[in-house]
Amino acid sequence: MTYEMKFEALSSSTRRAVFERLRAGGRSVGALAEGLPVSRPAVSQHLKVLKDAGLVSERRDGVRRIYSIDRQGVSDMRDYFDRFWDDALDSYKRSLEGSDG
Repeated sequence: MTYEMKFEALSSSTRRAVFERLRAGGRSVGALAEGLPVSRPAVSQHLKVLKDAGLVSERRDGVRRIYSIDRQGVSDMRDYFDRFWDDALDSYKRSLEGSDG
């Protein structure tokens, strides 16, 4: 999955809310939908986008599907931000070193 897909998936406030609810552990669509201002089918659609972006995984538990955060997908985003931050700090350091001369 591309970083763009991951960022796009998290651009929706509803998807971010669903994603954040998964921090506590795996949950069914019904449990995720409780208290959200959208229907269960809408939550399912948001989960599909998150799953397609590699941020959420699913497993079957009888007739239910349990959704969880995909740790590898989150790790990939963290790696991206770590590289971004390292590049920004290197650029800043070079600009400071260049202004001393």
